[in-house]
Amino acid sequence: MVIASAPWLGGGGGEGRQQPSQVPTTPDALRSRVVIVAMVIAAANRAGPGCAEPESSAAAAAKLSGRMRASLPPLGPPVSRDRIIASFPKWYTPDACLQLKEHFHGQVSAACQRRNTGTVGLGLSKAVVVGDLHVGKTSLIHRFCKNVFDHDYKATIGVDFEIERFEIAGTPYSLQIWDTAGQEKFKCIASAYYRGAQVIITAFDLTDVQTLEHTRQWLEDALRENEPASCFIFLVGTKKDLLSRAACEQAEGEAVHLANELQAEYWSVSAKTGENVTAFFSRVAALAFEQSVLQALERRSGCRLQVGDGDLIRMEGSPSETQGSERPSGLGCC
Repeated sequence: MVIASAPWLGGGGGEGRQQPSQVPTTPDALRSRVVIVAMVIAAANRAGPGCAEPESSAAAAAKLSGRMRASLPPLGPPVSRDRIIASFPKWYTPDACLQLKEHFHGQVSAACQRRNTGTVGLGLSKAVVVGDLHVGKTSLIHRFCKNVFDHDYKATIGVDFEIERFEIAGTPYSLQIWDTAGQEKFKCIASAYYRGAQVIITAFDLTDVQTLEHTRQWLEDALRENEPASCFIFLVGTKKDLLSRAACEQAEGEAVHLANELQAEYWSVSAKTGENVTAFFSRVAALAFEQSVLQALERRSGCRLQVGDGDLIRMEGSPSETQGSERPSGLGCC
């Protein structure tokens, strides 16, 4: 194929050739010429002798898919810097923590590096905050989600919730934080929203030992609506700023003892000063995220296609609904 003979490409000789001054110089015209040249060269490469074998359609599709994924913008606005979790957040005290490890599970890290976490980034993990009236549940949530502290006390009526977006190990993740009322008259309403919680946070006032004793009942109510083995449990002491160091250590000692009984992780926070608030919720989000990814990987590995004895294709790990539908004995192959 002779490219230079095309007068509209500006190449070759002859009377029909356009002079450089007559070549269109508008951006649209230039773009059109570039596209046409690329098409002609590509056609020449395909038809020309001795050229390399073109890549397979599958390889080309994979390469294009990779380019498209890399060029796609993240869903929604970028998360704030303090919501980006690259390494596993540390516990508050090793005397009462759910996990002592310092890194994400190996399978989780590998899945995040391969961008193979399934639909985890599209879903929500639910955390409920329970506890007595005026222990500071709403203040704790507002400090983390809105970075504000309101000195005027307002009791929560029924339930409320906030949604916080994270980026954990490079994967988008959302945590839905439910604020429940501590008043007895709203308990029947709030308990309906305990169901489906992945994290249960029982809050108490460090300056009021009775609120610590009541956490047992609050946790029992929340677990009644959930599967205990599938929930992360946290015991959180609030209003740390109101205690001296010695008084705080004494209150924390009692709380750590109870946390071990409840199989919960203990934290002390202050919504007023913001002390430990972001670190606490980062720990909550990281544990819930890791569990969600592991569950997604387990579901995926448990649903491998398996060829049966020749008459069925079963989904391994799923209920065998077709076991009763065996081949009738009266039907033969001949």
